[in-house]
Amino acid sequence: MTAKLTTIAFDADDTLWHNEEIFRLTQDRFASLLSDYVEGEHLAERLLAAERRNLGHYGYGVKGFVLTMIETAIEVSEHKVPPSVIAEIMEAGRAMLDHPIKLLADVEKTVTDLAPDYQILLITKGDLLDQERKLAQSGLGDLFDGVEIVSEKTPQAYHRIFNRYATAPQSAMMVGNSLRSDVNPAIEVGAWGIHIPHDLTWELEHADAPVNHPRFHQLDRMGSLSGLIDDIQKN
Repeated sequence: MTAKLTTIAFDADDTLWHNEEIFRLTQDRFASLLSDYVEGEHLAERLLAAERRNLGHYGYGVKGFVLTMIETAIEVSEHKVPPSVIAEIMEAGRAMLDHPIKLLADVEKTVTDLAPDYQILLITKGDLLDQERKLAQSGLGDLFDGVEIVSEKTPQAYHRIFNRYATAPQSAMMVGNSLRSDVNPAIEVGAWGIHIPHDLTWELEHADAPVNHPRFHQLDRMGSLSGLIDDIQKN
């Protein structure tokens, strides 16, 4: 018999609120600042390669992104980039950290509706201070029974988190926009994995969908989640 759901976990960035669009806008500003040294398309390739290379050192989030932009600027300009450009890159990073939070459609209603009947968790990765700031600004903080900010979303991390909240993975569901981080590793430990794609998804979060897995579902919007959960509970 399939274990009934007791716990619903949500990703944060681009699942509950907009995030990647802020990175894209900053990347456009970065391309403008470096336009004297390299074409935009080539710069984007160099930046992505540096992000991939630096993840193990800087982790996820704005601060690591700023360091990677500075590193890329120095590399593509062959160490000729002026201090004024470095200062503007740092200012762009501060602007990202100050950017107001904008919830995605149906998020507040969905989480509010589910909170009385389920243990609600937030599982996200990135910079601790920035993620705490965004959660505080979102107005959703009181709805979560637990908040977990991890360095990487691995199967081991999900197993540890679900057990920490006295929930077997088979009774848990992870909801997010990333197949690589939110869906696939959660399914690997026995949880449900619900994919709600965002229009903008970072290239390093792409992965193949487990389309034939019985615990995988894809929804076009957050507002459909409650109905899906009701269907799962009936079966």
